[in-house]
Amino acid sequence: MSVWLGLAALPATADTPHHTLWSLKGRTNTVYLLGSVHFLRPSEPLPPAVDEAYREAETLVMEIDLDDLDPQAAPRLTQELGLLPPELSLASELGADTYAQVSAEARKVGMDPQLLNRLRPWLAAMTLTQLQLAKLGLDPRAGVEQRLAARAGKDGKEILGLETLRQQLSLLAELPMRQQREFLIYSVEDTERAGREIDQMITAWRTGDTQALARLLAEGFEQHPDLYRPLTTERNRRWIPQIEDLLDDRDDYLVVVGALHLVGKDSVIELLQRKGHRINQH
Repeated sequence: MSVWLGLAALPATADTPHHTLWSLKGRTNTVYLLGSVHFLRPSEPLPPAVDEAYREAETLVMEIDLDDLDPQAAPRLTQELGLLPPELSLASELGADTYAQVSAEARKVGMDPQLLNRLRPWLAAMTLTQLQLAKLGLDPRAGVEQRLAARAGKDGKEILGLETLRQQLSLLAELPMRQQREFLIYSVEDTERAGREIDQMITAWRTGDTQALARLLAEGFEQHPDLYRPLTTERNRRWIPQIEDLLDDRDDYLVVVGALHLVGKDSVIELLQRKGHRINQH
């Protein structure tokens, strides 16, 4: 998801190519900030600048620590936070018309709607979104984080997390039911639009077009401010002290977060600049 304007970084041009990669200097180290795309096609190469930043960094910092993630933790936590009480169902939470729309979308992506009926709306939205992305040939295992985490495992590089899996899932699970329903409706009401937006986002990410990314973010924020605020700007603010702490170290760090956290108003980049940090886009 994404939204805003007011760019903190220059747009890429034909003469000065850029990437969704920035750096800032500590006293004795460098912290790289990489905007990621969580789902990519396996054939999509990572930009050379990403490889260079990875080689320079002794440690990777991601939204969550993929290195120490218990493979059994995600399904347990998802069940804990994502299932409705026994007396409720997705159909009862959504109403007949909206549930019919969600059911139709589930069938389009090859899922029996009954499998969604025990899920809270936020988890139903995530489930359908992942299936929609898979139909477009996008795979989380090909996403930036998963690729870099696999390389770090082979190279013996440490991975740290800005938040825990529970904190990340709780952001969605703790949304008021009205906002969860809004999230679900937004996820299914126009899948053709969603496909276009994904392609636009990947193209902008590939070329370092921060203006295009910021426009996508701004459109989403304008339509769904109560949804985007806790998922983007509030997290950006919580991450700033953790990123600043890295500047007191001797090691170089590569911080990898969703690309839409690094563009637009109140982005990680803009918040750091407001605090006096000089940041260069690569």
